[in-house]
Amino acid sequence: MKNSAYYKIKKAILNSFIHLFLISVAITCLYPLLWMVCASFKTQDTIFSSGSLIPRKFHFENYFNAWQQGGFGGNFLNSIFYTVSVVLGIVVIASLAGYAFSRFRFPGKNVMFLTFIAAMMIPIPGSFVALYVLLNKLQLRDTSIGYILCMINVGLSSSIFLLKTFFDKMPKELEDAARIDGCSKIGIWWHVALPFARPMIAVVVVFNALNVWNEYVLALVIFDNKSLMPLQRALVLFQGEFLTNYPLLMAGLTITALPIIIVYLLMQKHIVRGVIQASVFE
Repeated sequence: MKNSAYYKIKKAILNSFIHLFLISVAITCLYPLLWMVCASFKTQDTIFSSGSLIPRKFHFENYFNAWQQGGFGGNFLNSIFYTVSVVLGIVVIASLAGYAFSRFRFPGKNVMFLTFIAAMMIPIPGSFVALYVLLNKLQLRDTSIGYILCMINVGLSSSIFLLKTFFDKMPKELEDAARIDGCSKIGIWWHVALPFARPMIAVVVVFNALNVWNEYVLALVIFDNKSLMPLQRALVLFQGEFLTNYPLLMAGLTITALPIIIVYLLMQKHIVRGVIQASVFE
């Protein structure tokens, strides 16, 4: 018969393997970021020849040169405007639609929801031709509003699905109490449903902000005017056909990654809470 010491040793070995695996995954994820930041302070000659990750001399001017030569100013403001507009639009529309799919009964409800789910299976490049033709007919191609509407469309399906499943777990007693207090349907959505779904909204915000911030291919299809392009366009300028300026490219990538990392750190507490609540509900 196996004694308690056997199970303790077995549990310790198993935990060691799990921690070893998680540490290796964390290192795999963090090392490219660390290399990018360190490389942004090196020169073109030392970025690959130096065996040390930490540069001997920090070239802070790389960030200034990247900002000036890449023309980050206008593209940076464009990306902020697109990201804020798209995320705000997705949160409002997806929370209203998710609440309606979860709580209301209306004809064609299941068909419409399945249509949204099916839209998640369509890769974004597969809709480029249809979006191009539609925006041309609406005379919204090469405009900011056209790009924002397309990006809202891209992130809407998955956001509605996430919020609808979260609203399904909302206690009905909360809605009944709000009705007794005189809340309308919109009032219940605003005062009860949205605060309840705050952790899942944080997940929706981070995922969609990341998607919009890193998007470039759709912008190439929609925009002819370079001044309307997002931040990713500035990074392409450092990548030539025969020579790539890696220090400036890494400095530009660091500038590009910084805002989205800050958003994630600000939302981290809500994301963890959302994942925990979702697992408890399941």
